[in-house]
This record gives sequence, C-alpha cells and structure tokens, in this order.
Amino acid sequence: MTVSLEQLQRCHVAVDLGAARTRVYVKGLGLVVDEPSVAAVNTRTGSLIAVGALAEQMTGRTPAYIRVARPVSGGTVVDIEMAQRMLRHLLGDKLRRQLRRKPRLRAAACTPHEADPLAQRATVETLVGLGARRVELVDTLIAAAVGCGLPVEQPTATMIMVCGAATTQIAVLSLGSIVTAVRIPVGGNAIDEAIIQHLRQHHELLLPSQSVRPLQLALHGNGLQLTGPALTEIHGRDVATGLARSVQVDTAAVRQAIHTPLTAVLDGVGKVLRDCPPDLVADLADRGIMMVGGSALLPGLDQMLRDATGMPVHIAERPDVCSVLGLGAMLDGKIQPMVLNPLAG
Repeated sequence: MTVSLEQLQRCHVAVDLGAARTRVYVKGLGLVVDEPSVAAVNTRTGSLIAVGALAEQMTGRTPAYIRVARPVSGGTVVDIEMAQRMLRHLLGDKLRRQLRRKPRLRAAACTPHEADPLAQRATVETLVGLGARRVELVDTLIAAAVGCGLPVEQPTATMIMVCGAATTQIAVLSLGSIVTAVRIPVGGNAIDEAIIQHLRQHHELLLPSQSVRPLQLALHGNGLQLTGPALTEIHGRDVATGLARSVQVDTAAVRQAIHTPLTAVLDGVGKVLRDCPPDLVADLADRGIMMVGGSALLPGLDQMLRDATGMPVHIAERPDVCSVLGLGAMLDGKIQPMVLNPLAG
C-alpha cells in the first residue's frame, strides 16, 4: 500500500470518482453520496441545471443549449472544474458546512492502477478545490479488496477483478501490496456499445444508450449460456425511416456480440496468472477470483470466467460500492496491518 493506514485514519472523507458513479464516504456518517457522475449545464449562462440521477435522465433528451457532461472518464478526472461543481452539489450545503468545520480537512481518493501522474494530480486538485488540505491516494484494487472482506494484509494470495464502466482492473494481492496487476480499457460501456452496434448492423435499429440495460436484464435468466428464451423484443428507431420500430432479437447473436469485448478481459486474467509466482497461483486455485464493480453483475460473466480459468469465481455482496466502503473501513481504523517483528541477532 503506497500510503500508510495511520495516514488514512487521519482522513475525514473518502471519495470514489468513477466513470459511471461518484461515491462519498464521510467518517462517522458512512456512505452519504452514491450518484451517477453526470452534470447538466446551461451553455448560455454557464449555470448548473442538474447533477446525478436527474442529469443522467436528461442524456440524449436535452435542447441544444443544455449540455450533459461527464467530468470523469475511465476513473480519471478529465474536467476538474466540472467535477468540483458536481461534487459540491452532490454533497449539499449541510454536509459541506460540516466538513468545512474540520480544522485541517483530509481526504482519501481511489485512483486506477498505474494511473499516470497527470491523472493523479487531477484527482488531488478536484478535492483540494473543495477544501481538502491534504489528499491521500489509494489504489482502487486495494480499496476494493478491503471493501469486499478479502484478507489483504495476510501472506496468502487473493485475486480481485474490478469491473468498471470504462476499464477492467485485475490484480493478485499479498501482504497488503499488489504482486501483479493489469488494467484493460474494456468495461461495461464497451459491452453496451457492442450491443448497440450489433442491433444497428443486423436489424437497422438505433437503440438509445439507456435502453441497453433492459436488454441485458432480458439476458439475465440465461446470461451468456445457451439456454433460456431464444428471442427478445426490443424497441428503437429505424435507421432508414427514423420511425419507432420493434424487432425480435436473437439472444444467441447478442450473446456472441457481447463475447467479443470480453475476450480482452479473459486475456488480462491469463496475463496476470502467467506473471504470478507459482506458490500464489496454488493459493488462487482454492480461493478463486473475487469480482467487484458495477459491471460484475453482467449476466453470465462469472460463469464465463469459471469456464475459461477452471477457478472458482465469486461476486462480492455489494460489488458496486466495494471500493468506497474499503476506503471507509481504512478511515475508521477497522483494518489492522500485519505486524512483522524483526528477528533478534
């Protein structure tokens, strides 16, 4: 762990700025914010119209003078000013007043594995702009492992996969540190895009991005397996006429379209296992892979990993909030480091 647990225990607030959702954990209060990382802005006046869930509902439905912005992409802040304004409104006046009373407000934030210095600096500047005097950065992989209850500080291997909206991060942890890890630029958004492109090419149907989730839920009963209903009815807009149209979609073909981006994830799992010491791989054969992140709930993804690796695969109890809850556990002092007494002589 790059930052010590003692330093994290001095922090007052933990922030997980994700591409899909922003979550804030306040010491003593718990998880206080869990909203989409979206803000709607009036381009004529520059004023903020909506943030969070309401702004997400506006996506694709706004007049020309309203812009729906996503200030976080791939776990990295790409618009610092907009991220600050979004966080300020998500926290609300009452909570901001409580935090402002802290004499030296300290914050902790999750950063993607091997995030470049510019990305780390953008995260720090976002929180400093909200009043934080000091910002501690923690690798998302370690925070997520702590949040789902893995024995991170013990000398045994634990494998975690953080399935985000824009990226998938896979790592093997031991003794509180990352042994080997990889970050793949494929996440839930890439899977959504694969479904949209499939329907456009094979059915000449334009599907709104917000309609992809119902299709994934239709696949939920059978996941990525070859069982369950053969056809699913989908509503969208005809490419040629622009009129609303319904089509019967072959779920097997959609399954095949989803498989394509997921092969990169399977390759990443294989790379991590190849780079891992044999003793730790032996531990993983019993423990398996723990999946966290919002995209971990993609139907059938866990079974696909089981088939590809032959290892047990588990989904965390609350996969979408594991990272911020792990940071919160470190802030509250619930995680104790393994004490190694130096040998005399």
